[in-house]
Amino acid sequence: MFSGLLRNVLFIIIGCCIALHVFAEKTKQQLLTGDSPESIGEAIAIELDDRDLGFINQTSKMEMILRNAHGQENTRVMETRILERPERTVGDKSLLIFYNPRDINGTALLSFAEILEPDQQWLYLPALKRVKRISSKNKSGPFVGSEFAYEDITSNEIGKYSWRYEGLEPCPLEVTLECFKLVTIPKYEHSGYTKRVVWVDVEEFRAYKVDFYDRKNSLLKTQTFHGYKQYLDKFWRADSWKMHNHQSGKSTELHFKQYQFKTNLTDNDFSKASLKRVR
Repeated sequence: MFSGLLRNVLFIIIGCCIALHVFAEKTKQQLLTGDSPESIGEAIAIELDDRDLGFINQTSKMEMILRNAHGQENTRVMETRILERPERTVGDKSLLIFYNPRDINGTALLSFAEILEPDQQWLYLPALKRVKRISSKNKSGPFVGSEFAYEDITSNEIGKYSWRYEGLEPCPLEVTLECFKLVTIPKYEHSGYTKRVVWVDVEEFRAYKVDFYDRKNSLLKTQTFHGYKQYLDKFWRADSWKMHNHQSGKSTELHFKQYQFKTNLTDNDFSKASLKRVR
């Protein structure tokens, strides 16, 4: 009896895997029927966005490791909070709160991602007890000394870029998976990049690698995503992001843990007034 039950369970599991593969293949073929690389790229971007709709809000703990060209490290500890705004005409809201090292404890960055308008960002400096607005012209600058720019850490809304499909390739880091290769061109003013090249897997639409090109169209940085896990049977999140600067030799790693979704966060938790009382 037990062996029969086990056999039936295995058949169900195998059947589900085959069904998922067929679904992924069907989705891929549907997306690739566009009449131009641009229309295909936009269709893939929309599917990528749709796959992540409905998380409502999320929080996570994060460790940032900054490494210079000689391998010396500094570590920072923070918390991330995100509030979903599902309309494609507006971006999500996010909040980063620093806890360590002690001299930046309580520093917080509030971001409202926009589409073609400059993202709105405010930095709270507890030592000065004031909120400082980040200029739209400074978004390409390094965020707290890391290899991530301010524009890298706001929500990557699909309307901020034009998208072009460049073909199918083995996924970086996961060569057993197939990836869409996409070129994205910023539409918004003051971006620090001329383009990004993105690899997204065809089955679950997870980004595995992003190459960033500077204003001279030279390769500046590469970001990779590691340790994906699925939450609430839908939302994929990477355990770590790694950003390597090819021109300076510096790198930054972000390690995430304790993801939580659909908490009691509201718009009131993402306001300039709330920055001074974040904990």
